[in-house]
Amino acid sequence: MIATNRRASPDIYTEDSSVFQEPRMVIAKKKSATPRKPRADAERNRDRLMAVAKKTFAERGSDVTLDEIARGAGVGIGTLYRHFPTRDAMLQAVYRHEVEQLAEAATRLLESAKPLEALRAWLRLFVEYVGTKKLIIPALNAATSDSTALLEYSSAQIIDSANKLVAHAIENGDIRDDVLALDLLYAVFGFSKSDDQREWVTRAYRLIDILIAGLASERAHKK
Repeated sequence: MIATNRRASPDIYTEDSSVFQEPRMVIAKKKSATPRKPRADAERNRDRLMAVAKKTFAERGSDVTLDEIARGAGVGIGTLYRHFPTRDAMLQAVYRHEVEQLAEAATRLLESAKPLEALRAWLRLFVEYVGTKKLIIPALNAATSDSTALLEYSSAQIIDSANKLVAHAIENGDIRDDVLALDLLYAVFGFSKSDDQREWVTRAYRLIDILIAGLASERAHKK
């Protein structure tokens, strides 16, 4: 369930000197305070693995093996396990990545698009996120690891992004000042749960256009 604050809802390594015949000073090597960045090729491998995993889950469901994902990404299974030691870890990484991309998109749209169009574009991206969520959540629910923290984090990120976009549109006079971001999220998400799932994304896009038109302020209609 999505929750909102607007309304109740959802080392030190030391060498051993005893092996030396003559005593030597043992120097403690301090660990860098700044974590070392992953190598570029390692980052590319990780990104490719997540992209293949998302695509494969979308096409074939959650029963795909990690071997298949590794082959699809063109890496060895050892490389996959270095990044994702378990199947659960991969599922959670893909889900978290989708949420973080959605949050980043909100920031980008706030800076580059008109408020009303930023809200419309982000809600369309939210539809795509919901599509991925519908594929991954069943697998996450069946996983042995606890996904509660991940889902709470995801909910907070999404609601924060929606709140910012709605507040920006209200401040600009584009939508009425009684609009709640959570209502928009529930409307779009609820639409994805309809019995008829044929072309639900296309119909969800039309719903967003209807919602935006209905929420627009008199000032926005005169623009």
